[in-house]
Amino acid sequence: MPPLTSPDGATSPGTLAAVATPPASSRTTALHRAVPITRWLPRYERSWLRFDVIAGATVWGLLIPEMIAYASLAGLPPAAGLYTLVASLGLYAVFGTSRQLVVAGTSASAVLVFSTVTALEPKDAAAYVALASGMILLAGLILVVAGLLKLGFVTSFLSKPAMLGFVFGLATFVAVTQLPSLFGVQEGSGDTIRQLVHLVRHLDEVSLATLAVGLISLAVLFGLERVSPKAPAGLLVLVGSIAASAALGLADHGVATVGSLPRGLPHPSIPDVRAMDLWVLLPSAAGMVLVIFSEALGAAQSFAEEHEHRIDPSQEMVALGAANLGSGLLGGLAAGGSLSQSAVNDGAGARSQVSTLTAAVLSIVTVVALTPLFADLPQAVLAALIIHAVSHLMRVGELRSYRRLVPREFWVGVVTMGAVVVFDVLPALIVGVTASVVLLVYRSSRAPISILGRSSVVPGSFADIRRHPNAAPVPGVLVIQPDAALFYANAASMQDAIVHALGDTAPPVQIVVLDLDSNDELDITTSEELHKLVRNLDRRGVELAIAHLHGPAREVAERAGLLDAIGAGHVFPTLGRAVEWAEERTGAPPHPDVVPDDGA
Repeated sequence: MPPLTSPDGATSPGTLAAVATPPASSRTTALHRAVPITRWLPRYERSWLRFDVIAGATVWGLLIPEMIAYASLAGLPPAAGLYTLVASLGLYAVFGTSRQLVVAGTSASAVLVFSTVTALEPKDAAAYVALASGMILLAGLILVVAGLLKLGFVTSFLSKPAMLGFVFGLATFVAVTQLPSLFGVQEGSGDTIRQLVHLVRHLDEVSLATLAVGLISLAVLFGLERVSPKAPAGLLVLVGSIAASAALGLADHGVATVGSLPRGLPHPSIPDVRAMDLWVLLPSAAGMVLVIFSEALGAAQSFAEEHEHRIDPSQEMVALGAANLGSGLLGGLAAGGSLSQSAVNDGAGARSQVSTLTAAVLSIVTVVALTPLFADLPQAVLAALIIHAVSHLMRVGELRSYRRLVPREFWVGVVTMGAVVVFDVLPALIVGVTASVVLLVYRSSRAPISILGRSSVVPGSFADIRRHPNAAPVPGVLVIQPDAALFYANAASMQDAIVHALGDTAPPVQIVVLDLDSNDELDITTSEELHKLVRNLDRRGVELAIAHLHGPAREVAERAGLLDAIGAGHVFPTLGRAVEWAEERTGAPPHPDVVPDDGA
């Protein structure tokens, strides 16, 4: 019988043990890796279709109002949001490896596009659209190249607190930029503070009809969310506001509406952008890639863990790149993984990427036949939809938990959030990455050590005497275990910590046993610091013994002359053997709990 597989092509461990599968040809395997739909679609189970179609229709109903709103947020025509769905949903389904992830326009990427392109001061709307499309195509190209080069690890340099602070600041900025549309006043420009000042100065121009429409929409959105969380609040507000606007003639009462949207599928085209403009857009596109991939990978991995299937981070980069390339060619938005929409997709029963393919087909139908229905949609309703959407990104509770758990990481998030509010989006991203890297360097440069003693719980084992009071120190022997692998940045601090620990023991230390089990290799700086440690201890009349000197590390130690400095007889395969030797050397009686060590 053939092995049972999940839609992403992963074979269950039990099946692997029971069935020997003949190896596929290298050509087929390469195709499956590059185009995952060729792997899971032939194995698709017909019984899943009903669930996927329902989930796809649900996601489509929620995405339509969001994409129209995000298009406005990005400074693009409302139809751009719909064009995004036509490209991103289908392309991700073909190239992506997550069954639940929904890839569409996001508020964070929309703000990044708006802030970057606006700063270039395009001469007219056509130039603005061209620059926005150029930036999105750049981001797509960067994602594809990074995926092919297996560069998914770069997102590790933006810590979760920094990302949370960045997104929180973005949400604040987005909400403030939508207030003029909500109040019916002229739009402002600049950072969050300038936008707020602009709004206050123009409060005498408020359109009461527009404000009423916006506040009612917000009340319905938040009220439905509280009363009936599963109700499609966005779709209900969208349909209700269009019907009310048409019936009451809100446009005649000073309420701005979306107006007519183009009908039909757009033609793919390369934007007319100068090479110099692309060069200016490149840093912002790279920053947007970092945000898009971090959010999408986090969402994809959370659902993968829940459903026990595998995500390929590099292929996810390629899939997101393809989605952005397609969206950019159609004049759409920057596309990323939406955690909220993916949760809706999963909650609606999605079994595979067929759900997003269904949403893509419905989006095509919308673009071809349904766009005239949006003409009476009030701009204030779009502002309300955006404010409601970004409110979920203001995670105050999560920030509070960071303050309780690791205060310094909490402040990284706060600094990043403040940078978005006070400065701008791209500078804030740079601040977040810099703060994360500084924190990483700070933590890496410190090498905390554990001082071990014999455990009274497990005979023959050792435990940190500072964490386990029942652990018995070895008389005359200081047993040290670094809590992290030693390398050039922390080797000096390790030596300082050992020397400092020598003064805290009684009776006086005669031998230091250093457990290097965490080190598979040694760099030059660490070897030199260990040389210094040998000389430092020798001046104090203290010997050094090494336990767990692994093969690659031993080769470096031998070439660097470190083994000669320590002494070949002072290097042991296990910690237990090293401590027994030290006890014999100091003349201490063997510990009654010593378990014979065969060196294995």
